[in-house]
Amino acid sequence: MKFYEQGRDPSPRYTGNLNASHKWSLPGVEPCPVCDLQPEGGTSAQYPCVDLSGLPPEDQEKLLDAWPVPREEFIRRCELVRPLAPPYAVLESGAAFGPLRGSGLGYFGQLVMQNPWSLCMRREALEKLQKAGVQGLISCPTQVRFRTKHAPDLRDIQLEFHGRFHPDCLPPPHPPCPTCGIAMGHSVPDPYLLDASSLPQHVDIFRLADATTRIIANERMVDAVRRLELDGVVFKALEVR
Repeated sequence: MKFYEQGRDPSPRYTGNLNASHKWSLPGVEPCPVCDLQPEGGTSAQYPCVDLSGLPPEDQEKLLDAWPVPREEFIRRCELVRPLAPPYAVLESGAAFGPLRGSGLGYFGQLVMQNPWSLCMRREALEKLQKAGVQGLISCPTQVRFRTKHAPDLRDIQLEFHGRFHPDCLPPPHPPCPTCGIAMGHSVPDPYLLDASSLPQHVDIFRLADATTRIIANERMVDAVRRLELDGVVFKALEVR
């Protein structure tokens, strides 16, 4: 099975821009006073299908503020979300919940990537891919307003986490902080290799667990996009070991 990194098509015809965000998110965590690292890590994960509107207003209010909090308060906020989140959810700082809300303008392709870590699709494109048997496309409608007669019906895609870097492309690990026990991470290797044993068989598109700003598609997804002539994204082949 071949795997690809999915990215936004840079062609100038795709002028679409979403001035939108997810309503709720998990805050940052106050850093260690010695190493200045967050003890709970961080993520670019987005869970648009997770509706937190049933929480008490005072709890929802806490999930609107991304300002760093003590670790004990961060854990408490995670526990507010956990019963409503899917089992595969990674509840780290920056995790966002609820559909995109805001405004949009410009021309969008069939597949829409506002940035490397987010994915929306026009409803008709999503239905075509699902009919073609592509697995892993959980979605919900966006709440984005468009100032045009022919506004796209965009669906926000919620992705599972899978995949690790192969050890051969990673630098030696940093020693852990003697105070908090956290070790500084590393930037995404360029180029990077994927560990074959960590890649999923049950979904055809997913968020890379070792680099949550990357969205990965397998050849079934890529073949379907190309066969159906869906536009808006490009694919870069990755090496797997």
